[in-house]
Amino acid sequence: MPVQLHATSSARPRWQQELADAIRDPAELLSLLELDPALLPAAQAAAAQFPLRVPRGFVARMRPGDPHDPLLRQVLPLADELRPAQDYLVDPVGDLEAMRAGGVLHKYHGRVLLVITGACAIHCRYCFRRHFPYAEANAAAGGFAAALDYIRARPDISEVILSGGDPLVLNDRRLSELARQLAAIPHLRRLRIHSRLPIVLPSRIDADLLDWLTGTRLQPVLVVHANHPRELSDEVAAAAARLRERGVTLLNQAVLLAGVNDDAEVLVELSERLFALGILPYYLHALDRVQGASHFNSDQALRSLLPKLRARLPGYLVPRAVREEPGRASKTPLPY
Repeated sequence: MPVQLHATSSARPRWQQELADAIRDPAELLSLLELDPALLPAAQAAAAQFPLRVPRGFVARMRPGDPHDPLLRQVLPLADELRPAQDYLVDPVGDLEAMRAGGVLHKYHGRVLLVITGACAIHCRYCFRRHFPYAEANAAAGGFAAALDYIRARPDISEVILSGGDPLVLNDRRLSELARQLAAIPHLRRLRIHSRLPIVLPSRIDADLLDWLTGTRLQPVLVVHANHPRELSDEVAAAAARLRERGVTLLNQAVLLAGVNDDAEVLVELSERLFALGILPYYLHALDRVQGASHFNSDQALRSLLPKLRARLPGYLVPRAVREEPGRASKTPLPY
């Protein structure tokens, strides 16, 4: 039985209604998907450390009765998260070391990343920022003044990346004003946004968002995050079409996750489906070793998967396999 959205008021944009109505209670998630109630105690214990949050539209793409559903596995809190794992850290990619002004991460030449919110539409259990101190490191504080000053003072910066959390949970008024202020900095060329919302909450791609995203001189790039082909619903396809029609460059980054997509057939289908929607496969990340996510590690599978992808796909559909390592000048390509 498909999971139904709750009836909501028309006072707010649809995406904000759906965001507010996201599932936060593990008991409700298990009930909607007709799963064994014996899963509940562990889910509640893990959710007490990193809360559950998942939009109902994303849950509707899951298979009821299947505790191993690859979409469910990405969001269901598990007891595995509570077991300490050697070499898994709270800051696995060195974000705090790369912090310059508040919420400004400057790791790589020519571009900076702004952490502009700690909120997300979905809490992925493998999130590398699940322990990030958003209250102390948020570029939105003070109306982005410190972040904008940092960028203005460095003419070698040509690209700004908005991240979080998920930047698209902020309202269009705030994002439009930020885009306007960034466009007024002469040496900037591109505005890149990293967001899961076009995948998990495709109603977010509405006319207001498209207007500010494409309404400045900055070239817009949107990097979405889909890990499995079943995430790419008809609604996601329609959202991607709206973005393409307005000239937005669309890329996808996935994370290799045990029990989700560590299978050549799944990854081939993901690349083919993405490209059919006008989204270019960009990165396939090795799991960031964040504390609480060790059960997703599938590094060993990566060695055998990449030759299979190259044998099955044209080169432009094979995502670049990378790992992010603290202190490096770029992502580290994996030599498999």
